[in-house]
Amino acid sequence: MMCPSGHEGHAMKTSKFTEEQIAFALKQAELGTKVEEICRKLGISEATFYNWKKKFGGLGPSELRRLRQLEEENAKLKRLVADLSLDKAMLQDVLAKKL
Repeated sequence: MMCPSGHEGHAMKTSKFTEEQIAFALKQAELGTKVEEICRKLGISEATFYNWKKKFGGLGPSELRRLRQLEEENAKLKRLVADLSLDKAMLQDVLAKKL
């Protein structure tokens, strides 16, 4: 059964939920609250909940925050590497034409 949601997808992409909310939702399930009830209260799908559980299960709010920061930093670094690789390729092309 799916919970009503307009916010399905990856939690780390502009999630409207804080690390504390995600950790609290996962903790509630560990303590016996039905997943269906948690989803209904948060307005998320069960798929989103289980994605959170798979990705963040066992992490506390501070660990989730750190993970989110590292993922954002990693994405920025990947973009930077791509930009620099493109710059390098263009410079190599210019040098090759001059020689």
